[in-house]
Amino acid sequence: MPNCAVTVRNLFVQFGSFYAVKDVSFSVRRGEIFGFLGANGAGKTTTIRVLCGLIVPTSGDVTIDSEHFIKGKESYIKQKVGYMSQKFTLYDDLSIEENLDFTAAIRQIPAHIYSLRKKELFEFIGFDKRQDVIVADLPGGQKQEIALIASILHDPKIVFLDEPTAGVAPASRMKFWNLVKKLSQTGKTIFVTTHYMDEAENCNRIALMRHGELIALDTPENLKRNTYQKQIYLLTPKDKNCQKLLVNQSQEYFSMFEPYGQHFHAIVRDDIDDEEMISEVADICHIKEIEPSLEDVFVKLVEEGVTK
Repeated sequence: MPNCAVTVRNLFVQFGSFYAVKDVSFSVRRGEIFGFLGANGAGKTTTIRVLCGLIVPTSGDVTIDSEHFIKGKESYIKQKVGYMSQKFTLYDDLSIEENLDFTAAIRQIPAHIYSLRKKELFEFIGFDKRQDVIVADLPGGQKQEIALIASILHDPKIVFLDEPTAGVAPASRMKFWNLVKKLSQTGKTIFVTTHYMDEAENCNRIALMRHGELIALDTPENLKRNTYQKQIYLLTPKDKNCQKLLVNQSQEYFSMFEPYGQHFHAIVRDDIDDEEMISEVADICHIKEIEPSLEDVFVKLVEEGVTK
């Protein structure tokens, strides 16, 4: 597939008797923002580590920017990818400049290219402050922006972002995602995991993992449309006593009943008429018809399967 940046066919990763990844196949187009979602332990990070050349798969075929994964030649893959982790991309006790100098040395980037690339990337994120600031002293959002620079300093074709905005303030998360979109517009392929479903809306397509298996792959809109065939209601209890009554009656009327802050998302049981439900609970809550969210999709396809 000439337009594919990543191609995975029948991927298995086994640790002892445990399969972390089981028969996973998908492809990612060049320039695409590709979301990779699932509960903890679903196999997301293991798959990403294979795609970055950090883990040798048990079996299957992996192609990164036209380069086949061959055991013993993982360095060819590593040159083509950038990886940013929520846990470790920068050394907190080093300055911004020291971190980038170290990354450039590890990547063996020539000094003149490194100088130009660093200037270009600081302009890209809009950073014009001192570079001798210790990373630990940076606010969370700014630290992630510098981490992004470090992960793409060698100008990779494919960028893996593993929970890049975990613990970052909403305003900073929005700014970071604007950078991700700009990066995609330059032709980079972005492969991202996140637990924030509002962020996942920015992806061109989303793959859902559960128990090491790929269970869904489509655009955000198609996932929402195809997962729910029945109307979803937003229920807002009128007070705390009404909330208790609604929760107590939930199994009587609803096949899905999930808390969302001070509200609930609900779907009426097949054997109950919607009008009947409305007449029964209208005295204790406000009722509004809504479209499904990616959060609803995630709960139904991923979390329900994990808890069964």
